[in-house]
Amino acid sequence: MSRKLAREAAFKALFQLDFNSAEGEERETYEELAINTMFDDEPKLTSKKDLAYIEVSVKGTRAKLAEIDAVIISHLKEGWQLSRIMAVDRNILRLAVYEMKFAEPTISKGIVINEAVELAKKYGTDDSGRFVNGILEAISK
Repeated sequence: MSRKLAREAAFKALFQLDFNSAEGEERETYEELAINTMFDDEPKLTSKKDLAYIEVSVKGTRAKLAEIDAVIISHLKEGWQLSRIMAVDRNILRLAVYEMKFAEPTISKGIVINEAVELAKKYGTDDSGRFVNGILEAISK
């Protein structure tokens, strides 16, 4: 299993779902579609463990979204709102906070932060890596 690729697929699914406000059964349908699409789009992800990791990460993040967002907001500069954070950075932070605070089995905070920063550098702006690192370092303490 490539945890790094599975984490990237989970981030992409969360990013996609961030723009969808469906509720109930429709929400679950969109979650399943996003998860399966991300899994199918990466040919190096082939195992049931990869799919399970993506599914648990996406559904877990979405289930704990209010708590996760509260943690992120508590570490933003005064006057900043979550909506002010770029969607890429916001969803990387959400996934990382889920992994640090709620994922079972526990994942090392150092690994979570490092992987989140790498995703931010790959998909975000020139400042995204530093921004994500700063927020996650503060949260991890």
